[in-house]
Amino acid sequence: MLRALEIRDMLIIDRLELELKPGLNVLTGETGAGKSILLDSLGFVLGWRGRAELVRQGAEQGEVIAEFQLASDHPAQAILAEACLPGGPELILRRIKTADGRKTARVNDRRASGDVLRALSDVLVELHGQHDDRGLLNPRGHRALLDAFGAYGAEQAAVRAAWSAMAQARKALATLEASVAAARAEEEYLRHSVGELDALDPQQGEEATLDARRRMMQASERIRDDIVRANQLLGAEAAEGAMSDAARWLDGAAEQLGEALDEPLAALSRALIELGEAQSGVERLLDSLEFDPSELEQAEERLFAIRALARKHGVAPDDLGDFADDLRARLAALDAGDAELGARQKAVNETAAAYARAADRLSAARATAAKGLDKAVMGELAPLKMDRAVFETELCAAEPGPDGQDSVTFTVATNPGAPAGALNKIASGGELSRFLLALKVCLTGTESGRTLIFDEIDRDVGGATADAVGRRLADLAGSGQILVVTHSPQVAARGAHHWRVEKHVANGATLSTVSALPQADRVDEIARMLAGDTVTDEARAAARALLEA
Repeated sequence: MLRALEIRDMLIIDRLELELKPGLNVLTGETGAGKSILLDSLGFVLGWRGRAELVRQGAEQGEVIAEFQLASDHPAQAILAEACLPGGPELILRRIKTADGRKTARVNDRRASGDVLRALSDVLVELHGQHDDRGLLNPRGHRALLDAFGAYGAEQAAVRAAWSAMAQARKALATLEASVAAARAEEEYLRHSVGELDALDPQQGEEATLDARRRMMQASERIRDDIVRANQLLGAEAAEGAMSDAARWLDGAAEQLGEALDEPLAALSRALIELGEAQSGVERLLDSLEFDPSELEQAEERLFAIRALARKHGVAPDDLGDFADDLRARLAALDAGDAELGARQKAVNETAAAYARAADRLSAARATAAKGLDKAVMGELAPLKMDRAVFETELCAAEPGPDGQDSVTFTVATNPGAPAGALNKIASGGELSRFLLALKVCLTGTESGRTLIFDEIDRDVGGATADAVGRRLADLAGSGQILVVTHSPQVAARGAHHWRVEKHVANGATLSTVSALPQADRVDEIARMLAGDTVTDEARAAARALLEA
């Protein structure tokens, strides 16, 4: 509920404090007195887009403060929590606009963005007028209004879940189709490359081993003769024989010299052992240098084949094995693609069928709710002197989506036999006002905690019809808060609280003021609305009759 509105230096308002109350609050005044400025100011603090020039001429800045009272379960509490703003039973919105156009906003004394203000406004205030394209007159919002009236949240949730599952299945199918298509485009390359790699079968480290073997075979002819000569000098005819003779001679001398030759003999024995090991190593090397000339050719062919295949695929020779495994995996995926595509297409078909069933159930629920809404609105039209008009909620097939497969349009026929049409195209100004009021009465039961604002919704109606509109507004306000800007004395008389908006000139400046009217002043104001500039006793009597009716 909107408890208070404070406005400073906005257009022709220098300072205004307005304390609103539950029930039907009416604002009256001459045309141009500033009633619309109050709504513009309220819209400004709620983040609505409106007039560009709002700051009063000569002022440095304009400011609007709106104070709301919230229940603990009011939807605004969740918005505040999500925005990390303090909640509680009291919500204070404050917004400032400087003369150069800069805007700042605070929510419960914390800085906030315009997006947060607009999110709060959606659950705090609802504005209706004859030219309101954001609410009941906007066909794009009719489906949401019907859904709120029907209260079939379970069916809506089932449709959204089914739509999400179908979208995921379609995405998975499209991803696989793209992958298989790409694999098929390179199928010939994959099969040829895998065949080459399988035929060659390169092993980890093989390239380095082949390169070393090739180098050794290439050098063997050049170095083998030197190694043979070295082996001969190490053999029995050379070094080994000489050292053996020396050892024999020293052994003979040792019999006469005793221990004097022990150390030289031990060293010579070790040298003979080392010499034998050296000779064995050289002989092994000579054996390894013995090779078939075709072996070199074969080693070179395989080495060059491995290197060429590595260059072809842009990988290191030692990575050819892993690269082959990757190609085999891609080829296996291609071979298994048809079966997987079939499975994913089946999943798409199943989720699409599930969505269709859920959407059909939602459509049936909407059809039932549409009949209920039509009956409820028709029941409201009779007291508003439109008992011959016809209201019908039209359901048509629409492009399937997360909210179902239906479009919803509120249509009316104002006279029997007249063609039905869209609400905002068929009804006249006065008829439109009453249709909107009847719809709002029927839909209000699905909402809670909003302040409803009707801006001259009673325009173009008068007499008994205006009285019926006023009584219906009063009934509607019994369970909440309504603010009505009106020129109708019959509507004003039904208000529980009455404010008069006036314009006057002070010190050369035009200013607008708002005054709460006690009962006696209400008589004069309603008499003015009845009679015009000259208020007669007859007008006052008629005003009293309206107030007492």
